[in-house]
Amino acid sequence: MDASVYLIQILNSIQYGLLLFLVASGLTLIFGIMGIINLAHGSFYMIGAYMAFSLSALTGNLFLAILLGIILSVILGIVLEWLLFSRLYRREHLEQVLLTFGLILIFEELRSIIAGDDVHGVPIPAFLNYSIPLTENQSYPVYRLFISGVCLLIAGAMYLFIQRTRLGMMIRAGNTNREMAQSLGVNINLIYRLVFALGMALAAFAGMLAAPVSSVFPGMGNQVLILSFVVVVIGGIGSVWGALVAALLIGFADTFGKVFVPDYAGIAVYLLMAAILLWRPEGLFRRA
Repeated sequence: MDASVYLIQILNSIQYGLLLFLVASGLTLIFGIMGIINLAHGSFYMIGAYMAFSLSALTGNLFLAILLGIILSVILGIVLEWLLFSRLYRREHLEQVLLTFGLILIFEELRSIIAGDDVHGVPIPAFLNYSIPLTENQSYPVYRLFISGVCLLIAGAMYLFIQRTRLGMMIRAGNTNREMAQSLGVNINLIYRLVFALGMALAAFAGMLAAPVSSVFPGMGNQVLILSFVVVVIGGIGSVWGALVAALLIGFADTFGKVFVPDYAGIAVYLLMAAILLWRPEGLFRRA
């Protein structure tokens, strides 16, 4: 195989892994900090993709559509947390699973009613709709590089937010010991509401970024949901840094699995998960 083909697959692996990180980082915040098993998280990714499709058609500008979509995602996240998820914190995981599975069905039905069951495309902005040459015969789409760059910026911003800001300190305190943090005056209910809204916005944002390269279609959040849980388990529950490393590992396993062993590519990710969990049952970046 030509060296340029390897380079393309490496770039594809990084782009896919970083996009998966955006989704999984929201899930690991909600799961690790709030203790909520949110099966509807993949639906948030789907909602973002459909918002990119509808809002870009309405405004004629993908970036304006993404900005509006992020605002709407945060509002929807706050409403969902206040209306539904705030009642689940002290309940059994089975009740969380039942509620969030019900949300999947509701979101899918609403999607069918509002947008139909067709596959839709979202145009790439003109100034990003070209490829850069790697060799005489190979080139790589600039928009995919743009996705990778944006995801890296988001990862850096999340690190600074969680590690260096007062609100991030409160989130870490609530994750470590929510009762103690609450006794020290931290408004845990508000923190949870913001964390849930942030988690939903990250998943929706990932869907908006991915829409031009993956198309927009019914059920597109299901596979992303499964892989996001794999990322959370491999990286360690509640660890954003672990989610980044795990997502990149999955990106490489999935992409190169499809290249070298296409007949078994579907199990490559799960073999990776099994191997890591045999070595570190608590995940890569979570203490036992």
